[in-house]
Formats: sequence, structure tokens, C-alpha cells
Amino acid sequence: MSWLLDHCPADYRGYPGWRKNPVALAWVAVRHIDADLEAMRQAYREIRVDLGDLVSTEALAEIQSDLEKEGLRLRASARSARLLYDGLQGKRYVPRL
Repeated sequence: MSWLLDHCPADYRGYPGWRKNPVALAWVAVRHIDADLEAMRQAYREIRVDLGDLVSTEALAEIQSDLEKEGLRLRASARSARLLYDGLQGKRYVPRL
């Protein structure tokens, strides 16, 4: 369950209810990762307006690239956390060919 905790704020490690109940930790981790992903999407949409006059064109492009990469990482983490949450509930998936 440390993987799930790695995707949440460090303070989450101090909550015994989540540490003792992996399904609850997965449930809250999915929500936290989803919120992070939405924040990255919002930042990507607003970066030109909010920072366009404050940073160079090169910096803006680099920051946009960083936001894209973080968004992709978060999408993968969200999918993984959802699959783990589903697995902890006993859900099974049929492999696709």
C-alpha cells in the first residue's frame, strides 16, 4: 500500500484508518490523483494567460511540456489506482486480445 501513499500527500501516512484498510486508502487515493490531474489540466489551459507576460517564450514552452508530462504520469497513476481499487473490491477483468 506504500505505492498508494506515495501518490497522496505525506500527511496521509499518519491516518491509521487508511493504513489499516487498503480499500479505503485506494478509494481516497483515486480521488486525490483525480484532483491532481484536474489541477494539471487547468494549469495547462491557463498557463499562457497567467504566465505569458511573466516568463520568456522558451520558459513557457518548457513549462507546458512539463505540465504535459505530469498529466500523462497522473493519467497512468489514476488508471493504476482504479485497477487496484477494483481489485481490492474483488472485481475481475476479462483479458482482451
